[in-house]
Amino acid sequence: MSLLRLCAFSTCLKSSLVVNNTVRSVFDGNHCLSCLRVRGNFEKRVTDTTWVCRRRYSALILKKEEGKNRLRQQCQLVDVLEARIQQLQSDVALGVKHSNVQFVKAPQTGRGSASSKGSSKNVSGDKGKVPKTGPAKSSGKEDSSAPKAHNRRWIEKLQIEKWDKSRKQVRLQKKLQDQETEESPGSSMLPSTSKKTISTTTKKNKVKLKQEQGKAKAHPAKRNAPRPAVAVQDMPSRDDELAEVEELDQQVNQWASPNVEKLLEDKEGNRYEDAQLSLRCFLEASVFIGEADRAQRCLNNHHSNITKRKLLSMSAYNIMLRVWAKKGTVSQIGRLFAMIEEAGLKPNLSSYAAALECMGRHPSTSPHVINRCLLQMEENGLSVDDLFKHTVFRRDERDMVLSAVCVIRPDYQPSTTTDQQICPSPLVQDFYKEREAAQYPKLAFSVEDLRQRFSQQLAMEGSSTVTIDSVEALKPVTPHMAKMRELLASQREHWQKSLLKALRESKMVMSHGGSKSWKINLHPYLCILDDKEYVDAMLQCLANLPPSGETLLFMAKELGSRVQNKFCIRQKVHSQMVDKLAQIYGLYVELLAADTPTSNMLPREHWAELEADLSAGPSLLCETTPWPNLLLIQLGTFLVDVMVRELKVPSDLLTPAPDHKFISALYHMYTFRGNRQIGFIKPHPILTQLKLDAMETSLTFDSYMIPMLCPPVPWTSPKFGAYLLTPTKLMRSPDGAVQHQLMLEKCHERELHAVLDSLNQLGNCAWRINQPLLDTVVSIFNDKGDEKLDVPPPVSEAPEVPRFRDRGEAYNSAEKAALKREALRAKKRFAEMHSLRMDALYKLSIAHYLRQEVFWFPHNMDFRGRTYPCPPYFNHLGSDVTRAILVFAEGKPLGPHGLDWLKIHLVNLTGLKKRSSLDGRLAYANSIMDDILDSADHPLTGKKWWMNADEPWQTLACCMEIANATRSPDPAQFVSHFPVHQDGSCNGLQHYAALGRDVIGATSVNLMPCDEPQDVYSGVAQQVEEFRARDAQNGLKIAQVLEGYISRKVVKQTVMTVVYGVTRYGGRLQIEKRLKEIDDFPEEYIWEASLYLVQQVFSGLKEMFTGTREIQDWLTESARLIAKSGSTVEWVTPLGLPIVQPYHRIRTQTLKSNIQLLNLQISHDASQKPDTVKQKNAFPPNFIHSLDSTHMMLTSLYCYRAGLTFVSVHDCFWTHAVTVDTMNKICREQFVALHSQPIMQDLSKFLLQKYCSKDPSSLRRTKAYKPSVFVC
Repeated sequence: MSLLRLCAFSTCLKSSLVVNNTVRSVFDGNHCLSCLRVRGNFEKRVTDTTWVCRRRYSALILKKEEGKNRLRQQCQLVDVLEARIQQLQSDVALGVKHSNVQFVKAPQTGRGSASSKGSSKNVSGDKGKVPKTGPAKSSGKEDSSAPKAHNRRWIEKLQIEKWDKSRKQVRLQKKLQDQETEESPGSSMLPSTSKKTISTTTKKNKVKLKQEQGKAKAHPAKRNAPRPAVAVQDMPSRDDELAEVEELDQQVNQWASPNVEKLLEDKEGNRYEDAQLSLRCFLEASVFIGEADRAQRCLNNHHSNITKRKLLSMSAYNIMLRVWAKKGTVSQIGRLFAMIEEAGLKPNLSSYAAALECMGRHPSTSPHVINRCLLQMEENGLSVDDLFKHTVFRRDERDMVLSAVCVIRPDYQPSTTTDQQICPSPLVQDFYKEREAAQYPKLAFSVEDLRQRFSQQLAMEGSSTVTIDSVEALKPVTPHMAKMRELLASQREHWQKSLLKALRESKMVMSHGGSKSWKINLHPYLCILDDKEYVDAMLQCLANLPPSGETLLFMAKELGSRVQNKFCIRQKVHSQMVDKLAQIYGLYVELLAADTPTSNMLPREHWAELEADLSAGPSLLCETTPWPNLLLIQLGTFLVDVMVRELKVPSDLLTPAPDHKFISALYHMYTFRGNRQIGFIKPHPILTQLKLDAMETSLTFDSYMIPMLCPPVPWTSPKFGAYLLTPTKLMRSPDGAVQHQLMLEKCHERELHAVLDSLNQLGNCAWRINQPLLDTVVSIFNDKGDEKLDVPPPVSEAPEVPRFRDRGEAYNSAEKAALKREALRAKKRFAEMHSLRMDALYKLSIAHYLRQEVFWFPHNMDFRGRTYPCPPYFNHLGSDVTRAILVFAEGKPLGPHGLDWLKIHLVNLTGLKKRSSLDGRLAYANSIMDDILDSADHPLTGKKWWMNADEPWQTLACCMEIANATRSPDPAQFVSHFPVHQDGSCNGLQHYAALGRDVIGATSVNLMPCDEPQDVYSGVAQQVEEFRARDAQNGLKIAQVLEGYISRKVVKQTVMTVVYGVTRYGGRLQIEKRLKEIDDFPEEYIWEASLYLVQQVFSGLKEMFTGTREIQDWLTESARLIAKSGSTVEWVTPLGLPIVQPYHRIRTQTLKSNIQLLNLQISHDASQKPDTVKQKNAFPPNFIHSLDSTHMMLTSLYCYRAGLTFVSVHDCFWTHAVTVDTMNKICREQFVALHSQPIMQDLSKFLLQKYCSKDPSSLRRTKAYKPSVFVC
């Protein structure tokens, strides 16, 4: 290929590199003069100036010596390019044998003149001089205008390189063919073996090629000898060669790793990497604000560029198809379909829906065109029924599509039937098939009441924020507080105006960003909301900023996420789905209300049936591209920068000052976290003091942080459920990780039914506030708190930060170091106290806001299947205080044994009598009834017996419930709202003991019948004490120091977390924390004692649980091998939930912003290689967590079938006192049913099928596949 074929030469030069792909993509012989002119101008610039021509860098005037060096480098670059161009000239005849190409003599300017003369040959009609294969030989006759010597060397080097590459390709193809013939059809090599074979071959070829090159250098005549001529008609074209190489590359990749799934692709092939997501989000935002032309230009630019086209998928084209379909622009629809075909993509249901919508908006559209569209759909394997069933419609799109279809099929009506498929898991077959005896519970509310609650929740989510009164509002307001509140309110008005002005100016600058209006920037994201909403979000962020400051990254994520949530809500409102949601929800609550007939349908099934019956109009599902984490940070950083620049406070606001000036209310600084320097945003001391003195009594939360005022929308798919408008993920994941959501969407619907129904059951439990207990907690909170009772004190009680005092003598180095350490400890303590105080303030204020309400907690789960309430601050997974405040909204009579269960539950909360039987605990409770009644009647002035319990606030709440029940006329008829807990005995060890059929371990965790309950923590503590006594007798000093200090509490956390992957290092820290809580333990021995105890705990567990360690070792080794092969560890729970571990190698990415450069460390990018250490260490605990969640979900489903109220805190199950016996029976039955399945065999089979290319039956049995471990 000659220079005349390079029509994009200037772009290549700016990129500092001309690559084969670029040359191939711009291969066109009709731009000769243009390219010569571009090249001549560039050469002139190189010789006349020392300015740097490089993309993405501004031109800088260099120093004299640097300019000479840079000019010399540029000249060398031009020489290399000239040599490459001359080499490509010899190839052009192979690809364009019949092209009439004339080479025009280039202008002789500077260095390029000689090269131009040397390359001006006419090859269009010279058929007798066809270049031979291999490196081109010298003519043997040099012209006076021949290139320089170093140019010839470059030409020869590149020719040899090209010839070597072609030989490598031939050898690689031959190797692949030989490998296919040698291997039998039924067995293929392992992935690692195949890779090793290819790499070995490559090394051998490199050695041979180096030897041949050495011989060629030693014998120039032999090197320049002519190679055998090849006929032109037998030579493949360049495009054919490239296609063949790409095909071979694909074959090698498939052969090397046949089981590697594309985790970042959805079912339709859309990629979900950051670049693709950013582009689609930009198109959606541009379209939403009405800039369709800007979005189309962006799409056209990416489509016309071969490299950028890789970022486009069908979702990107469909965004623009929807836009032009709304406008009825048939010509644009046709162009987009042509672009889709040119990109090698296949239109999907959404594409055809947009085309039919456009035709439906034009009544004059020819029936022939509509029919051709429908026929093309059928040819692609798509049906009209699928189109109406799976396409997401907005506004009147469905009606327009239906009108177009009815032109060809006048009697057509979309199918509204729903197939109620059953979950294939054998564990739930009875639950779904045998429904005659089911007694699904109802809510104690009428249909009308639930509809009113829906309206309240809809209004709250529509406003996206909720402002509530703080519990500190109960304090009296002093004159100084009133003055400070007025000052803060006036400053807030000034800040609002400044931020509004700055935001509008920034948007104006971005909107006139130059001629490249197709470039992606933040302008659309700053227009998707009203300006006031951005300002309110920034002021809310300012109000939540702690006195010690916050990291820039955290603030940016918070602001970006807040904008994204508001945008999603606005999109749903814009799609006009709210009215339809209200209609379906109004019918849905008839299933739950107490004044309607009972039904044998589950909430998910009923909602799906209603949605199918009312399918007309917009879809409830709003398909919005998830914003990548980089976009959230970029947008949030921009808003934080605006805050730092525009927020000012007067310097004399609080104290008189000689000069009046405005200073920044926020300032940007750098600090260290470990060995990393991070950006930090800190408030000015004037602002901090103003907020502390004002003590404002209002708190603003995002609406999703408050529990719902109506029953949640049932989960019907991985994309739809929980809140009414607020977007919610079914599976929680790290910021920016999308592989979990994509994996769920790829599952068949019926495989997730059991998981979805369990989440719906947990979310339908209604709650209310225990008002007497809340008042007691608030009174202590406003009276300087009490750390012993887990009520944090205010920051005014924090120790004063020491400072250097002026004194006569100077501080020595030791005094300075000690003072600095003390200051750091004081600052750390102040920050901790502020964080704990604000956390308690949020929880108590939300509880106070809901004290007269009934509310619900929508649920979702993490990637292991463990369930969590969606509201982050106030829920039943919280601390002892939060759990004590919550009671069931529905009350049930205690019945004959309910009061006994309340008393047993009380003893369990105290932490006493762990080794006693249930009868023994009940007898103990009856013996301390005086203390129980005194605690209930005089919690703060009586004996205060409840304060010494392990869970003091729950103990107090239980004392109050027992007192009310015993004083009622008939305790059996007393209606109790109090939840009674049944906690697992070290649930992780229970699962390990059941998997390994470990009798000794099973006995210690109560899986075997015993006269008295076993306590594994006490057992381990007793065993450690025996080890300690033996060592103390042998004279070990630390063992003697620990005499009398080893208790159940010291070892409990370590024993509990060993099965979840805690290391000896982590276990030592846990024990160290417990030892520090012992007042009289000698501080100088804490480190040595914790190290000694953690060793003894691990040794004791190893003796008690023999099978546990074997299973852990097998899981760890399996994960290590899987991660080493380049795959992440995946498995499927017995309920059918797919799980993938999101641990990948950290990828560092630098994000530029106006305020600073952000170095982001991304550990969840599925395109990176797996982190082997994290994958292998996390697999055993994550696998046990998935079994734990499976058991909980099974218990919740069968409790729902029996009509029980059931919630859980992982392995701790809650229900009414009257139904504890029933729940216990279901819990045990489901545990047995779960471990009656071949769990380890199924896991082994799954791993072999997914990660091994050989038939699993052909593998030899090794130690890892011991029958004693896997046979159940």
